[in-house]
Amino acid sequence: MISPFRCSHCNQGDKSDRDYIGFATLPDQVHRKSVKKGFDFTLMVVGESGLGKSTLINSLFLEDLYKSRIIPEVDAKIQRTTTIEKKTMEIEEKGVKLRLTIIDTPGFGDAVNCEDSWKVCTNYIDEQFKQYFTDESGLNRRNIQDNRVHCCLYFVPPWGHSLRQMDLELMKRLHRKVNLVVVIAKADTLTATEIVKLKQNILNDIRENAIQMYEFPECDSDEDEDFKQQDRELKASLPFAVVGSNTTLEVAGRKVRGRQYPWGVVDVENPKHSDFIKLRTMLISTHMQDLKDVTEDVHYENFRAQCISQISQHALRERGKLKRDSAPSDTDISDTDRLLLQKDEEIRRMQNMLSQMQEKLKASSGQEKKDDSIIDV
Repeated sequence: MISPFRCSHCNQGDKSDRDYIGFATLPDQVHRKSVKKGFDFTLMVVGESGLGKSTLINSLFLEDLYKSRIIPEVDAKIQRTTTIEKKTMEIEEKGVKLRLTIIDTPGFGDAVNCEDSWKVCTNYIDEQFKQYFTDESGLNRRNIQDNRVHCCLYFVPPWGHSLRQMDLELMKRLHRKVNLVVVIAKADTLTATEIVKLKQNILNDIRENAIQMYEFPECDSDEDEDFKQQDRELKASLPFAVVGSNTTLEVAGRKVRGRQYPWGVVDVENPKHSDFIKLRTMLISTHMQDLKDVTEDVHYENFRAQCISQISQHALRERGKLKRDSAPSDTDISDTDRLLLQKDEEIRRMQNMLSQMQEKLKASSGQEKKDDSIIDV
């Protein structure tokens, strides 16, 4: 009798039926469970105002996250401090649900004194790690919400020749906490030669300051050649020089998202004009899960190891303190107890003296007996 649970591709007789166990469907089970549960991804964007961060995010996810944003006046920007602005939205594509959280940092680099602008970013990342560690260590671990930052897009202005001191200071404090991806903003203000030179200068600064950027994983040997070629192109494009736009224009009979200039149109999705498509491919299509895995296995594990080490050291200090507190101290002993202790010590000394005198008497009596025996002989 043929089993009703026979695999659809096993049509090679009874031998194939006997060899088929069924665990080949595990990937399908994991896929169904993951799709039902949905996915989380948290992206932090850092950079000074006016670099097109909001426009780029809207272009990446085809949503308008900043409808109600109020642009501050110039006078307010002078004394403005860096703050955290969190926006969350649900996106669904072909039945797959994504809970996307964008962490913006308005005010970064806008004030006259930007010395401590990085503190808000690092504190927020540490707070999310700490909250996840607390939830993970609690009793109810079934519905833990993952708000850890999986990637940080750092926007570099196009009008500099390389990274500024402010850029380096932030990267040095973030590169061991989060996956850093550098983006050159408003690349349409640069020529192709200027973009190549700026990219090389940024990479040199990153290398000289030992800053660890997000590293693309190596392709498996069984990957097809098209994927390997795409991976090589993504690596060669770092840092990404991008242009964002929410405007749809009609060019040569087709609609494109781009920017209109007197001398022509910059097509956001044209690889010759911008690295926008490469950034979107890396961030969403090919490496989103790897960004989450690196956050879990590297950055969060480092934070977790530090927390466990601090807890262990604190427990050792508390144990030593309890031992010291349990031992009697001079301040806790009354006068009567102190007198009794002194008398006990005197009695102990007297006993030692008596035992020493007895030993001497035994030794002297033994010598006298020996002398008497010699005289008798």
